Amino acid sequence: MARMHTRKKGKSGSRRPIARIPPSWVQYSKDDISGLVLKFANEGKNPAQIGQILRDEYGIPSTKVIAGKTVSQILKDASQLGKFPPDLISLIKSAVNLRKHLKENPRDLSNKRELSNTESKIRRLVRYYHEVKKLPRDWYYEPEKAALLVK
Repeated sequence: MARMHTRKKGKSGSRRPIARIPPSWVQYSKDDISGLVLKFANEGKNPAQIGQILRDEYGIPSTKVIAGKTVSQILKDASQLGKFPPDLISLIKSAVNLRKHLKENPRDLSNKRELSNTESKIRRLVRYYHEVKKLPRDWYYEPEKAALLVK
């Protein structure tokens, strides 16, 4: 499959093998994992960061295999998942930082293109989230309002 904003093809990636039973070396139960997820969420981590911490520091390869739910599902059940999806928030943060950089450096053409690509990804993602009803139909990306959203 081709890359989104280049003409290159890219490399194929590796995939994690499908596991239906928890690995024997994992010493944590469902309740332990849910507690850890909620603890890290209270510290302000997003679901991707929580998954990385569980994998790297606690040796939990997949919360879905062990706990039966993904990190996002655990947070949703505990009503701690944010109003906006985390991938959208991270893209908006990078767009806000690029806009701030371009105010100070208006002739930086490579970052101007990067901002254009990032905002195009945001609009594409917003369209998808409208379809799956994760965002309200009347919410659209506006750079000034988005800057207030992530501060």
